[in-house]
Amino acid sequence: MSNRLTSLLGIRYPLVQAGMIWCSGWRLASAVSNAGGLGVIGSGSMYPDVLREHLRKCKAATNTPFAVNVPLLYPNVEEHMRTIVDEGVRIVFTSAGNPSTWTKHLKDHGITVVHVTASVKFALKAVDSGADAVVAEGFEAGGHNGREETTTLVLVPLVRDAVNVPVIAAGGIADGRAMLAAMALGADGVQVGSRFVCSEESSAHQAFKQHVIDSREGDTLLTLKELAPVRLMRNKFFADIQAAYKRGASTEELKELLGRARAKRGMFEGDLEEGELEIGQVSAALDGILPAAAIVERIISEYRIAKAVLAKTDML
Repeated sequence: MSNRLTSLLGIRYPLVQAGMIWCSGWRLASAVSNAGGLGVIGSGSMYPDVLREHLRKCKAATNTPFAVNVPLLYPNVEEHMRTIVDEGVRIVFTSAGNPSTWTKHLKDHGITVVHVTASVKFALKAVDSGADAVVAEGFEAGGHNGREETTTLVLVPLVRDAVNVPVIAAGGIADGRAMLAAMALGADGVQVGSRFVCSEESSAHQAFKQHVIDSREGDTLLTLKELAPVRLMRNKFFADIQAAYKRGASTEELKELLGRARAKRGMFEGDLEEGELEIGQVSAALDGILPAAAIVERIISEYRIAKAVLAKTDML
């Protein structure tokens, strides 16, 4: 499955594991990379010394490329960038911030830069800043999201038509059929998040993983657009947010309600009532907790089968 994305990243399959906070440590990243995809360490939930530990363990666990996702709004982003350079990371995904801030610095150190965006505007800005590829993430995705609420089906072809670098589709992709659809829209590859949350190697709490598997259609909603739009599962904390909206809560009151470490409390510590449970709409389609390698193999197999079925019809 060679194309310009696999060539750029040095991977076998054009399949990227999303760098999700509290879920994407070295075990998951190395397992995905060893299976032929691109594993990504999610640094947004790590202190600099913890990131260094994960980088070293990942390098020891795989001889294949892996990446680090860095949310640019992270308070200690300078320390993370220094650690990344010091440890010889070759691929960085930036997100949640201005791509022009760190792209040149990373590229000056020989690092391939991919920026995650939810709009054509910021995809163009990322390319103008020197990004080697962009992730076009539709609002179906879990976690923090675009204010425009543009779906993956709409966003991917818009970004594909606007930029000349490889485009990675994200949001609502958890199987080979969705991967094929994204490629048909013009993507060079896909980024998968929620499916890997429910992997054996994910650092998410077992209770959260099972809660995701048990979820149904409509169990996630986008909220907190006044702060930073985020897709959450319904629980007591989510109900408290809705109640705050009904009483006309101010932005400051919403910040106070959110507090600190809500995501850690929910996804990492397993508090399913008071924690922030970030996951994508596609959680309703997930059917079990699997090894990361099995997830990669299943997606690629489904992709090939779906492509072959279409090739035998009159549609192609």
